[in-house]
Amino acid sequence: MAFEGLSEKLQGVFKNLKGKGSLSEKDINDAMREVKLALLEADVNFKVVKEFVQSVKEKALGEEVMKSLTPAQQVIKIVDRELTELMGGAGSKLTYSPRGFTVLLMVGLQGTGKTTTCGKLAAYLKKNGKKPMLCACDIYRPAAIDQLEVVGKAVDTPVFTMRDCKEPEKIALAAMNEAERKGYNVLIVDTAGRLQIDEALMDELVTIKQAVKPHEILLVVDALTGQDAVNAAEGFNEKLGIDGIIMTKMDGDSRGGAALSAKKVTGKPIKFIGVGEKFDALEPFHPERMASRILGMGDMLSLIEQAEQNYDDEQAAALEKKIRKNQFTLEDFLEQMGQIKKMGGITKLMGMIPGMNSSAMKNVDVEKSEREFVQMEAIIQSMTREERENPSILNASRRRRISAGSGQPVSKINSLVKRYGEAKKMMKQFSGKGGAGRMNRMFRGF
Repeated sequence: MAFEGLSEKLQGVFKNLKGKGSLSEKDINDAMREVKLALLEADVNFKVVKEFVQSVKEKALGEEVMKSLTPAQQVIKIVDRELTELMGGAGSKLTYSPRGFTVLLMVGLQGTGKTTTCGKLAAYLKKNGKKPMLCACDIYRPAAIDQLEVVGKAVDTPVFTMRDCKEPEKIALAAMNEAERKGYNVLIVDTAGRLQIDEALMDELVTIKQAVKPHEILLVVDALTGQDAVNAAEGFNEKLGIDGIIMTKMDGDSRGGAALSAKKVTGKPIKFIGVGEKFDALEPFHPERMASRILGMGDMLSLIEQAEQNYDDEQAAALEKKIRKNQFTLEDFLEQMGQIKKMGGITKLMGMIPGMNSSAMKNVDVEKSEREFVQMEAIIQSMTREERENPSILNASRRRRISAGSGQPVSKINSLVKRYGEAKKMMKQFSGKGGAGRMNRMFRGF
């Protein structure tokens, strides 16, 4: 999970501060020393750490904090604000052409996940009402065009190719004409990468830039490479002039140093983060929300947005009606599990819940919960529709059949039916006036 180590250490520092009724200058200095160490261990750029800690310290030693009835909370607020500013302040959105046709130039080194990110971006744009086309301008890797075509097929987006052409700027120009002619309004240009920044790579990218005049140049970097990613971003920005950063593999980066350093070092915002392998695992980057997650305060706005994007309104209305009549079945339960999977699974959702910080997560066996989730799904899928609608008919022979079909012992089936019965009893309190709505909101991620 992103920032796991940093989050745990910072929350430990603030826990110590909260235990004090008042704060002295020594308390602040000791806390800032721990914050500094935590940031350095998270692979945050040294200069960035130094400036960040100094800024927090100056504000924390101010009269407003020192004389406050809740000085520890005031310090946390300062750190929250400074973290937000460090990562860019407000979220930075894509810039679209006012005339209706937009070109996005995707650049980056080899191995950062650039081609896959092109597909993720196309899927994101489609979800937000755009009509994208992909363009293959990597003329060096033999399988690069094939890979982009596979990606395009996966996200149901056309891919423009000119396999015999060895001039990427001509390919990009032809793609622009084709996209506009066919009514597409965003062209995503996938370019070649290198193992390192070199003159040949930059000359080629500059040539493409001059030819198509992109509205945004987006640099794709691998979060797992830490400060190497930041250095790459700095290099691309100096030579090409980038407009934003897409940071991949954020879900596997427990330190988070690249995300905390990139904006300060390059002056360019992180616009998106990759949080998984699936093509819907690309999220707009919100510095204020990420700061909140780091400090263990959750991210309810993102949770709500996830719920709204993935929850079918007709299903929601039907579910509410069933809850009102106390008719919630195992079929409905199966549908709700499907909605949770669409939202990114238990692990992702837990990271957005306030108070569910790294310390709290330690007390939760996430792997076990995910495993039990899959087991319950297998059991319910092995039932007939009649059995899902009316579990009371599940006699011994039916349970043995379900056991064989799901690969789970009968004891697991018994446990599921028992828990379902207890949930049904609990739902009675939601069946009155206003109760169904509250239950519905629970399923929608509130």
